[in-house]
Amino acid sequence: MRNRLNVFVACLGLLATAAPILAHHSFTAEYDAAKPITLKGTVTKVEWMNPHARFYIDVKDDSGTVTNWELELGSPNALMRLGWTRNSMKPGEVVTVEGSLAKDGSKLANARKITLADGRKVFAGSTADSDQKQ
Repeated sequence: MRNRLNVFVACLGLLATAAPILAHHSFTAEYDAAKPITLKGTVTKVEWMNPHARFYIDVKDDSGTVTNWELELGSPNALMRLGWTRNSMKPGEVVTVEGSLAKDGSKLANARKITLADGRKVFAGSTADSDQKQ
């Protein structure tokens, strides 16, 4: 009976560690490289976590309507290799983002290049551009 319990616990452990891997996606599964977008807006939130960091910006259109966009970055590790820190982008700052739209039409894009509030241009560690260098 004890061996069965050990096997059961081991299987649960394997399933728990596999869940994040199963949740991970490829660029082409979610984004359309043929649909580039450039957004300028105010950062509202930054999430520095695996498998991808994310940030959100409020974008005002020509009619004055504000829409909150979600932008996916590379992994925190990839961003750090590109010179990013947790404080590279802060809520309240105005940024310009170049990226690719989500295939599902939501207000989601994969960021490729970002112009920060101080004018610096940084790569976003996108899964579509793993060969980019800063």
